Parts: sequence; C-alpha cells; structure tokens
Amino acid sequence: MSKLKIFGYRRMDGTLGIRNYIAIMPSVDCANEVAKRIADQVENTVTLPHTGGCGTYGDDIEKTFQTLVGLGANPNVAGVLIVGLGCESIDVDRLISEIQKRSSDKMIEKIIIQEGQGTTNAIKKGVMFASKMARKASMLEKSEGDIKDITFATECGGSDPTSGLAANPALGYVTEKIIANGGSAILCETRELIGAEHILAANAVNEKVAKDLLSIVHEVERKCKNWLMGTDQRLMSAGNIRSGLTTIEEKSLGCINKVGHARVAEVVRYAQKPSKKGLIVMDSTAHDIPSMTGMVAGGAQIIGFTTGKGSTVGYALAPVIKITGNAKTYRNLEENMDINASTIISGYETIEEVGERIFDEIIKVSCGKLTKSESFGFRDFAISTLAGAF
Repeated sequence: MSKLKIFGYRRMDGTLGIRNYIAIMPSVDCANEVAKRIADQVENTVTLPHTGGCGTYGDDIEKTFQTLVGLGANPNVAGVLIVGLGCESIDVDRLISEIQKRSSDKMIEKIIIQEGQGTTNAIKKGVMFASKMARKASMLEKSEGDIKDITFATECGGSDPTSGLAANPALGYVTEKIIANGGSAILCETRELIGAEHILAANAVNEKVAKDLLSIVHEVERKCKNWLMGTDQRLMSAGNIRSGLTTIEEKSLGCINKVGHARVAEVVRYAQKPSKKGLIVMDSTAHDIPSMTGMVAGGAQIIGFTTGKGSTVGYALAPVIKITGNAKTYRNLEENMDINASTIISGYETIEEVGERIFDEIIKVSCGKLTKSESFGFRDFAISTLAGAF
C-alpha cells in the first residue's frame, strides 16, 4: 500500500472523514448539561459544550454561529444532534440549514428543551435521536483516500526553546510534504506571529495575501494594547519565560517553523472554510483549545500539536498527535506524547527523519489508529469569543 493512502468515510461533498462521530451540539450554554447527559448514554457521540449562544450580539453571536456550522459540517462528523433551549440568540433552524448547505448528506436532528416536558423528556428524546444516528453511522464503510484529502491543523502549546529548535521544524517538514502531495495545512494563533509576520508575508503567493497577513497581525497588536487598558499583552506567558524563551519575536520565529517553507495561499477568519488548497493562515486566538476549534471548524480532520513543557489536551472532533522536542518532558509525560522529537537535539536523528516518523503517524491515525489523547478519552473543546480573540 502506498504510504500516501489513507482510509476514511467519503462524504457527498467530496471530503474524507477520518473519524465518524455523532456531534451532540448545544446551541447555547444553557443546554450544555442536557447535551452532556445525552452523549453520556450513546456510544460514538461527542458533546460540544460552550459558553456562547446568548447574552452577546452582533459579530460575537455570528462568530459562534459560524463556528458551530463549520463543526457540524466537518468531515469527521457523520451526524449532528442540536440541543436548543428555545429562547437563545442562535437560530437553530438556520443552523441546521447552513450545515446542510455545506454537507448535504449530514444526518441532523434537533430537540428544543422548552418545547418538551422537562429535561428528562428532552434527554430521552435526544438519546433516541442520537442512538439512531450512531447506528446508521456504524454501517458506513470506509473507502480509500489519499493524503491530498487531508487538511492538517498545526498547533503549539507550552512552548520552550526545544519547540522552535526541534518539534516545530519537524512538523514544518511534515506540513511541506502534505502540501507538496496536494493536501492543505492551517497555521493559526495570530498573536504568536508577531515579530515573524514579515517572513510569512514575504512567502505569500501574491501581494494581496501578504497584505491580508500583515493586516491581521497588526490588528491583534492593536487589540493587545487597547483592549487591556494599555497593558501590552504581547509578552509571553510566565511558563514560556521560565522555560527560557526571552521575547515574543523569539517565540514567533519558532512558531512559524511549524509550516516550514510552504507558501501562504490564503488568509481566513476564525472558523472560516478556506477556498484555496495549500498553506492557510487563520486569524485566531493564541489559546490552544479554541484555536483548534477554529481550524476544525475550517475543515481540518487531524491536528499536529507540538509542546515543550508538556500539554495533555486532546480535542473533541479530531485526533491530536502530540510532539515534544524536550527529552525531560517525554520522560515525564510519555503516556501523553505520541512523538519524541528530542532525538534531533541529541543528534540521534535529523529533522527530516523525525518528520518522516510524524508523517507515518499521520497516515496511521488517518487510517484509524488512536492517538494517546484519544485513548484517554480527552475531548477538550472551547469556542473563541471576541473578548478572547487574542
């Protein structure tokens, strides 16, 4: 079998799911608990609890809405059960319509808590819908795909100097290889591009893309200064500083190594589905979990997550491959790390050799292998709001 071949669930829109979940999607935070109770009772379901859907208006409510649409349409999702309260700002029927426009073969049902006779009946009805969809999903057969079917999300968290020196360059090798073979990759976390944006802009496919990239970085700098009462939050977290990173520019130069020398094809907003193939830069928060949400809502089916100090998070709808360049972190958190990239620093392997190991792991995971976070059942989830957009 070719090393580029993968096996997944071909959807009618042509995309390939490497997982086959039923998403239990609350339209508002008031429905989170009912959604969770439903998911707890039905196999192969994933709940997506969030803090939005009401109490905010305009751009913020639309941002939450479009994120939910993208998540529902993701190729890893076979069906969606929307759990609404009944008085929220999110329009449930519009949500269903928009998901169906993006992915016409998606199984979709809804329950509205206020239209029933209490939470017991809502949960009972939800379990009935979800279990029916789960049974149908279990009958879907896998078909052959290719690495060109993959949109690969890149993420980093708990960064230290080994991230920029080892883990991120190895991931960059992988990103370049995926794109060279017809796939796509997403780079996010706009705040962590500050100081390195000129390098990415110089590698854009055209002047418009370069201007779009510079615009989102300059805007997040402005927000950092103005939204936080004059406090310059471009500085890194205390953990980054303790680990040995000295400036945001130093961190950013390591961050962009996750995409190697791939040319930026398009800049998109948070949770937006790209219109181009290749390297996509998504304007997103620097917070790990909601930034992963943005990329998955944009269509990513799998995530490569580099960490120096160590991060144990997974993700609700997409497998997360954890990579560390820190030998101590790998020893301490081996049960959580999928790839040990510290062999680059020790001189045992080259960046390219570790990159090939990561690429092989992507193929295996895309064919069904569980990542370590998946085996633990870690299904972290959060949506970025405008207040937390940077």
